[in-house]
Amino acid sequence: MEHAGLVINAFDIAAMLVVASAVLGYLNHHFLRLPHVIGLTVMGAVASLALMLANALIPGVTLDDSVAQLLERMNFTDTLLDGMLSFLLFAGALHVDLERLKKDWLPVLLLSTVGVIISTVIVGLGAWGVGALLALPIAPIWYFVFGALISPTDPVSVLGVLKEENVPASLQAAVAGESLFNDGVGIVVFTILLGAAVTGADFSLSEGARLFAVEAGGGVLVGLFIGWLGFRALASMDEYTLEVLITLAVVMGGYALCSALHLSGPLAMAVAGLLIGNQGVALAMSDTTRDYVHKFWELVDEVLNSVLFLLIGLEMIVLAGGTGHLLLGLAAIPITLVARAISVGTMTRVIPAARLDSPGATRVLWWGGLRGGISIALALSLPPGTTRDLLLAGTFAAVLFSVLVQRATLGKLIESLQAKNLPEVEPQPSGPTVH
Repeated sequence: MEHAGLVINAFDIAAMLVVASAVLGYLNHHFLRLPHVIGLTVMGAVASLALMLANALIPGVTLDDSVAQLLERMNFTDTLLDGMLSFLLFAGALHVDLERLKKDWLPVLLLSTVGVIISTVIVGLGAWGVGALLALPIAPIWYFVFGALISPTDPVSVLGVLKEENVPASLQAAVAGESLFNDGVGIVVFTILLGAAVTGADFSLSEGARLFAVEAGGGVLVGLFIGWLGFRALASMDEYTLEVLITLAVVMGGYALCSALHLSGPLAMAVAGLLIGNQGVALAMSDTTRDYVHKFWELVDEVLNSVLFLLIGLEMIVLAGGTGHLLLGLAAIPITLVARAISVGTMTRVIPAARLDSPGATRVLWWGGLRGGISIALALSLPPGTTRDLLLAGTFAAVLFSVLVQRATLGKLIESLQAKNLPEVEPQPSGPTVH
C-alpha cells in the first residue's frame, strides 16, 4: 500500500501492530489495569472511535480512512484464519490434558458438533425474526450464515480465562476441548452455508453433511498424521532448538497442506497439538526440550493474543452506522446467549451420557462461551454490501459484549460457584491442566 509517498509492506504492518500492542499494553498495565486482552480491546475500540471523531470534527483529516485502508491491506480475515489461527489452536491444544479430556469426550464431541449446529439454527431463526420486524433487506439464508459464524466459542478468549481462574483440571479440559474443536466445526458449517447463500442454490442437507464429513474428517486425519510425524521426529533426537523448529514445521506445514486439500486446518491443528502436547511431551522430549517448547508456544500465544484483540478493537472503524445496524447489534447479544444456553443445556442435560457432574459446570460452559476474533474474521469475509454491514454490526456487538462483559465477569461466576461448594469448581490438588 502506498500512502503519502511511502510504500507500506507486510513487515511494516506487522511492526505497527506489535508496537501498538506493546505501547497500549504498557499503558493498560500501568494506568487502566484491566485484564490484558480486555484492556487491548477497549483501547483499540477507543482509538477507532477517536479517529472517527477526529475525522468528523476536523476538516481535512482522514485518519479513519487511512487506518481502514491499512486494515484492508492487511486483510484481517486471511491473517487470522490462514495465519494466527493455526498457531493459536496448536498452542492451546498443546496444554490440554488428553487423559482428562477423554473422560468427558462425549459432551465435548456433542457440544463441538451438534451443539454448534443447534446454536446456528437458533441464532438464524432469532435473527431472521428480528430482521423481519425491522424490515431489513437480508435474504433468510444469510441469517443462518450469521448463526454459523457467531456460534463457535473462541479458544483464545476461553483459554485466556482458564489460565487466570482457579478452575479444576477436569472442567478446564472439557471447556478448552470444546472451544478448540467447535471453532473448526463452525468454520466448516459457515463455509457450507456461505456457498449456498452466495450461489443462491437451495441448501441440501445431504450435500452439506457430505461436505462436512469430508472437510472435518479429513482435517482430523491430517492432524493425526502430521502429529505422528512430528512425534517420531521429536523422539529421534535430543536437540531442543531443532525440536522447537519441528513443532513450528508441524503447524505451518500442516495448515498449508490442509488449505491445499480443502480440509479443515483448525481441526488438524487441534488434533496435532493434543498429540504432541501429551504423547510428545511425555515420551519424546527431555526436560530441557519440554521447557523450551512450552515457553516458546506460550510466548507465541501471548504475542498473537495481544495483536488479535487490538485488531478486534481497531476493526470497529470499518462499521457503518444506522438504526438497523444498532438494533440488530443489540438483538444479537440476547439471541446468542439464549442459543448458547439451549445448545449447552440440550447436550449436557437432555442426553444422559453427556451430562457433567453438576449444574455449576453447565453455567460455566454457558457464560464461558466467549466469542472473539474468529467470528469477526468470518464476518469480514462476507461479500461487500448491505447484508455484510448489517451482519458485521451484529457480530461486533456480540463479540464486544462477550469480551467486555462475559469475560470480565466469568471469574466472579466461578467464585460464586466455589462459595456454594459445587464440586465442578472447587479447588483441587495441582495436576495436569490447561495453563
